[in-house]
Amino acid sequence: MRSGAKVAIIGGVFLVVAGGVGYGGYTVLSEGKTEDRPKAEKIRTGPPTAEEISRTSANFLAAWAEGRAPEAAQLTNKPVDAEPRLTDYRAKAKVSRSVITPGTPVGAKVPFTVEATVKHAEGEKPWSYSSELTVVRGTTTGRPVVDWKPSVLHPKLTATTTLLADETAAPPMKAVDHRNRPLTKEKHPSLGPVLDALRQRYGKEAGGTPASELVLSSTREGVADQTLLTLGKGTEGTLRTTLDADVQAAAERAVKRHKQASAVAVRPSTGEIRAIANSPAGGYNTAMLGAQAPGSTMKIVTAAMMLDKGVVKGPDAKVECPATVGWAGANFQNLDKFDIPKATFRQAFLKSCNTTFIKAVTPLGSGERDTALGETARKYFGIGLEWKTGVASFDGSVPASTGTETAASYIGQGKITMNALTMASVSATAKSGSFKQPVLVPASLDDRELARAEPLPGRVAAGLRDLMGATAEGAGTGRKAMATVRGDKGAKTGSAEVDGQGKSNSWFTGYADDLAAAAVVQSGGSGGDAAGPVVAQVLNAR
Repeated sequence: MRSGAKVAIIGGVFLVVAGGVGYGGYTVLSEGKTEDRPKAEKIRTGPPTAEEISRTSANFLAAWAEGRAPEAAQLTNKPVDAEPRLTDYRAKAKVSRSVITPGTPVGAKVPFTVEATVKHAEGEKPWSYSSELTVVRGTTTGRPVVDWKPSVLHPKLTATTTLLADETAAPPMKAVDHRNRPLTKEKHPSLGPVLDALRQRYGKEAGGTPASELVLSSTREGVADQTLLTLGKGTEGTLRTTLDADVQAAAERAVKRHKQASAVAVRPSTGEIRAIANSPAGGYNTAMLGAQAPGSTMKIVTAAMMLDKGVVKGPDAKVECPATVGWAGANFQNLDKFDIPKATFRQAFLKSCNTTFIKAVTPLGSGERDTALGETARKYFGIGLEWKTGVASFDGSVPASTGTETAASYIGQGKITMNALTMASVSATAKSGSFKQPVLVPASLDDRELARAEPLPGRVAAGLRDLMGATAEGAGTGRKAMATVRGDKGAKTGSAEVDGQGKSNSWFTGYADDLAAAAVVQSGGSGGDAAGPVVAQVLNAR
């Protein structure tokens, strides 16, 4: 303990007072005696004892509370990782004092509460929260140590986030939908990271003045700061978005039925984003930043390529749909090895015949590297261009391919990666006949340049609407999910296999009148069974 420090016991908690400032510390009192230890001490094994758990947690919490970062770090199993975090707790989070009160240990876990004070330009503000630590035995020393994780310092802290007291944080902002209805995190939990990102980027444009906050700042691209404590409020601005409160609410209800799911709705005529929903809500914005194989929903783009290149002349063209097909020494098959004798292209699409989309395209894939699908995706659907929606987004990838990857790409597997945003946009492009880059706020707000693509040739656009309409209304794989949806509608189902995952991801995309939507449900299986009802619920909210 530092010179001049005093110790008092308050309510059963050891309170360390150093230099006239109080810091909570559950600590061990020493009489300054040195013990003689044997030169070769046997390394202990097995779980830490109750006494070791109490003593180790006590020493760690005391050192942390008193600002002795190097000493606290040495009481963990990862001192190199822990020390800068413990240092930043005071240097970057501006915590000037703290009282840490331990609770009753539960096995090796020790819960505790923190009552801290954060300094800022206008003075000081109290900050309180709870966390926990676990005591383990060092693997090489046998010494009891704190199992270091950033969440020990704060439960929301991770390897990619840091605590930061920001004196020039983005101004507070009220977001409204396209009809001026308020959008809040409380009412629309999925919008939490989206509203944070919009505020960070457009707070000043919305008319607000800077705030002072303690934030959880992320190192991950596209993840906005999360406010933990408001220090100085600033003044609020108002930002009008393209979202629709009713469609957003429907999307959130729909994805909430699944453990992991995401959905996006887009207006085909304008590209305006009407809804963004994720389950779990409030975390990573998978709907816009995810990157996964889209399965057979990609056949919309493959069909556009086939129609554009003249591989098939139209929906009524005769095609082959065998149970299996070979490509570069590998075999691909349809679900349950079904086949359709004397099939038309429409029948192959609405039944999602994998072999048709591989066998018929063989001439395009005969070169060393196949780029036809990627060129179509970029030229007509804007996939792979730099979209500027207003917040960070992943805008799809259809890389050149070789060998069996080429065949896999035609059915949405291989190295192709998409998300709910990009697949909603694909449906929107098919419906309107031309790509409109999805946006959350008008481009005029910050003069950003939107991505542009060529309109689909008329016969290609008409062909896609015919194929998707048959899938939604005929005997197609999307009929059941779209049964309750009224209006001019179309759809495409998909399921994407993932290595090491027992059940395929479920994909579905479709449109009804001037609204398009897409959804993905992790491990949901068939597209029509899991993701389909999500999309239908979103479309029915228009």
